[in-house]
Amino acid sequence: MIRIACILLGLFSQNLNAQNFIVGRTTGQLPFLEYGLGDDRLGGAKMTYLDSNILIKVVDSVNTDYKVQLSANHFAFLSKQNLKQDTTTLQPYYLTSSWRVWGDEKYDYVSVGLSEKLPYKSIQQIDPSRIVVDIFGVTSNTNWITQLKTIKEIKNAWYEQIEDDVFRVYIQLRHRQHWGYYIYYNKNALQIRVKRQPPSLHAKKLVVAVDAGHGGSNSGATGVTSNVNEKDYTLKIARQVEKYLKRKKVKVFMTRGEDKELSMIDRTLMLREKDPDILISIHLNSSGNQNVKGVSTYYRYIGFKPLSEKILNRMLQLELNDFGNIGAFNFALSGPTEYPNCLVEVAFLSNREDEQKILDPDFHKATAKKIYKGIKDWLKSVK
Repeated sequence: MIRIACILLGLFSQNLNAQNFIVGRTTGQLPFLEYGLGDDRLGGAKMTYLDSNILIKVVDSVNTDYKVQLSANHFAFLSKQNLKQDTTTLQPYYLTSSWRVWGDEKYDYVSVGLSEKLPYKSIQQIDPSRIVVDIFGVTSNTNWITQLKTIKEIKNAWYEQIEDDVFRVYIQLRHRQHWGYYIYYNKNALQIRVKRQPPSLHAKKLVVAVDAGHGGSNSGATGVTSNVNEKDYTLKIARQVEKYLKRKKVKVFMTRGEDKELSMIDRTLMLREKDPDILISIHLNSSGNQNVKGVSTYYRYIGFKPLSEKILNRMLQLELNDFGNIGAFNFALSGPTEYPNCLVEVAFLSNREDEQKILDPDFHKATAKKIYKGIKDWLKSVK
């Protein structure tokens, strides 16, 4: 144990300067921070995705991650592949400046002036509906918040200096339902782009993205008796969802319409470009216990929970066991904040009874219908 510790310390010392930290900036596609070193099959618990070129202070090295200091009292972990060393000299302090809150033809925006690109995290709150963004390593010098009449979804925007070097942005929404937001930098201004509630809450006015889980070399689970691959049956079900939605005049975008290789980063960036109103991701579950069966829906952010609840309620009408509505889920496609999203684990390939349903083309059609009705129920509850 002592020898291992010495090796790790030696490797770490090679990367740190005499001040016991190194300075870098985020790089690569979809860099993200994790709360700690915990891990499971979906990775560690994510704190936030980050934009690129954000200033990072590294204070330790652990296996494939850097421990980074966000502020005096806050730390996180960043994959080493998402950091490039930088020659920037850290300043004794960083300051915020004036804000601008405005809207264009599609979105509302909050722009927070900063003296450097600094790390942040966000959460969704309900009752009332708010977006809360913490910016780390900065102190307020904001004495001016311009709010224009062009905003339609943002009701109020204000801040609180919750710690000496943690600046909290509050964005109160006009509607109960969160429709999504995207955080990025425009030069040194942190931009929060807020999606508005659609003017018409009819399904045929929405763009629904449908993701068939797995694909290519990623075959997913296998049937307990049939040995069918999950990737093939998620695609069969997703195609039926697409077909039924289109029959109801809903605009549909499919992440894949055939058996092809798509990484989670590929899917996430594709969805960011297409900017759907909602995402439905289709998967099939599996367990080492063949008695476990049923349907479940998943969400990560509390503001997106209602969609997953309504879809689960409808799926239970297919005489499937209730495996639950699961929150704080660390699945990659539950991570984007840009649109409400719901992962549907339709049934268990590892259970003989569920497997027989999954193999039945009529069940695929019934699933598509229930997902559509779940979306309709959700839209009705939003009105």
